[in-house]
Amino acid sequence: MDVASLRVHRRDKDEIFRGHHSPLRPGARSAFEGLVYYDPDPGFVYRLEIEQAASETITVEASDGDERIHKRVGTVTFDVGGVAASLALYDTGHPGLFLPFRDATSGNETYGAGRYLDLEPNDDGTLTIDFNLAYNPLCAYNETYSCPLAPVENWLSVPIRAGERAYVG
Repeated sequence: MDVASLRVHRRDKDEIFRGHHSPLRPGARSAFEGLVYYDPDPGFVYRLEIEQAASETITVEASDGDERIHKRVGTVTFDVGGVAASLALYDTGHPGLFLPFRDATSGNETYGAGRYLDLEPNDDGTLTIDFNLAYNPLCAYNETYSCPLAPVENWLSVPIRAGERAYVG
């Protein structure tokens, strides 16, 4: 984990949120002081084998009640504080893999509907999951956005105290 690059990434995101293309409502931009994150933690970086799954299309509910179609392409299994955890990976038709998840912090320390990771498989077929890059969907900042919700199969009972915290605006 490159902490310096992570800090630059976070600073750059704050600049976008202050700017013209911000997902924040115009009135919230002037008071915006920056997003809140957990401290970088290398313990939340995993290099995992993708357990291939038979490609299955699932319907995912969105924050506005709409539905999205995702294709489950595999799962990853890892350990969080001695507890086994498993998450499904999805193909949404965009490059890379989509990983929406909820965890034991959702609704308290982090956005209630969950957070996201966008992932690219490594050249050797493994997947590096860095939860320090976990981010809130746009609907966390502005209810006019429609965001896919984390499917129940991606609800973790353990806390993932890494990445972006709940937005208070």
